[in-house]
Amino acid sequence: MYTLQQPDPDYVVNVLWEVTGVDGDNTASINGNTQFNSADQEGAFVPYASLTSAIVIGWIPESAISSAQSCVQGQIDSMITPPVSPADTPLPWVSP
Repeated sequence: MYTLQQPDPDYVVNVLWEVTGVDGDNTASINGNTQFNSADQEGAFVPYASLTSAIVIGWIPESAISSAQSCVQGQIDSMITPPVSPADTPLPWVSP
């Protein structure tokens, strides 16, 4: 987490986070970051030393978490069933 000393001591302005998914032997993850602005603060200020992972995770927009979870699931799905790629096939009328 990144902090500033204003408007309060150790005011969190940026959180780096990671979503990881595991399905059997397949593991995928994606990183994200969420920035905060004191003008958007809701509720009382929580001192840095009193923060918990649950509090900070609660600050991350649900849409960001859902999007990251979808990306991780897509990565795992591609590991389980790799996508089919087209082959570069020589033209039939050109001699090799």
